[in-house]
Amino acid sequence: MRRTTPLALTALAAALLLAGCGTEGSDAGGSVSPKPTHENCVSALQLTAADSGRTLCLAKGGQLRLSLDGDKARPWKPVQAEGGALTAINSGFVLQPGDANAAYRADRSGTVELTSARASEQWKVTVQVR
Repeated sequence: MRRTTPLALTALAAALLLAGCGTEGSDAGGSVSPKPTHENCVSALQLTAADSGRTLCLAKGGQLRLSLDGDKARPWKPVQAEGGALTAINSGFVLQPGDANAAYRADRSGTVELTSARASEQWKVTVQVR
């Protein structure tokens, strides 16, 4: 067995786990996400490139983790957070060159825009903390 196999298996398991997260109520038709209310705020969010354009609600005290899969030829820029409702926390380690990972804790009520980019692709998610 090659030395990189355990890392590849770990990455595959993480990708499969992430693929099942956050798909309920996703907007495959391309319409605008509904405005979140306090009742539909969640305590944990796991975001990927597929979540671009969404507006989500995170409960105060909750955690948000995101992973944007890139490569050496098309790397993601580091994630930027505009707004004061989220505090950066340790996101772990980046599995592959070109990936952008980030993690935040929802400390205050407010709205935050998370952004990143690669080549001609823009990624943006709006998070409302309540």
